[in-house]
Amino acid sequence: MSHALKFRLLFALLMSGWMCLLMTGWIGWLRSGWGEGFALHWLHSFVQAWPMAFAVVLGSGPRVQNLAQRLLAWCGPALQPQPEPQANATPSP
Repeated sequence: MSHALKFRLLFALLMSGWMCLLMTGWIGWLRSGWGEGFALHWLHSFVQAWPMAFAVVLGSGPRVQNLAQRLLAWCGPALQPQPEPQANATPSP
């Protein structure tokens, strides 16, 4: 297995896990609050959602990266960082 493929799989695993953890917690809190059993419901939702989130990140990640590159190229210099002006080394008279 190539380094690039290992990186892509690990990135998809970590990114999907992190986003899934945050989103299932947020939606669970919005729907039912911090009541009794919240953590168990959150864990259950997370375990159910993570495989799908992993598949989505793994499958659509390269396409989304390509889209982002095309959008940056299309917008051109408007989104490019501008260099900061250089301060003069000698004081003006």
